[in-house]
Amino acid sequence: MARYTGPKIKQCRREGMNLFFLGQNSSSGKVACLQRRDYPPGVHAQSRRKITDYGVRLREKQKLKRVYGVLERQFKRYFKEAERMRGNTGENLLMLLNRRLDNVVLTGGFALTLAQARQLVNHGHMLVNGKRCTIPSYQVRPGDVITPRTKDNTKKLVSEFLDVNKSGFVPSWLEANADTMTITVTGLPTRTDFQFPIQEQLIVELCSK
Repeated sequence: MARYTGPKIKQCRREGMNLFFLGQNSSSGKVACLQRRDYPPGVHAQSRRKITDYGVRLREKQKLKRVYGVLERQFKRYFKEAERMRGNTGENLLMLLNRRLDNVVLTGGFALTLAQARQLVNHGHMLVNGKRCTIPSYQVRPGDVITPRTKDNTKKLVSEFLDVNKSGFVPSWLEANADTMTITVTGLPTRTDFQFPIQEQLIVELCSK
């Protein structure tokens, strides 16, 4: 599947916010870059006209896509599924994206970035209920247990990530145990578990047209 491989800081500047948990390591200097240049990338970025209502809604959608690393076609599938589900479409959309395996690996502290989490899953380093899963978009369910495979190099790598993430935020629907290296899905994510300042209702208004 196609994916964006360009500079992440460029996307952060375009959206005007930290999309990828950059700066967990404060020595990276990437958050400082956002502070120095608080305008979008591009030669004419500082002279652009006022954004339209359509542009506001489009930017919200682009932010959400970039947070979870999904492209347009896959995002449309998530939105259609969210529309079919009962309840609020915007909250359903966030729930589906939160339940992606690569996001759970990242949120549980097994990786420092979404790209690392996705690579760990793609390369077969993660087990779901004891079985290898190589699909980053796999939808976890309550009761699922995610663990690293038993190879020494995998456990060493995950242990280093857990040590860096020991003070990180873990949402209430996940239970992360650094000692046993397990992430247990105890429920389903809710709107309060989503940390980014994104207005999902604007996305629903844009995609429903």
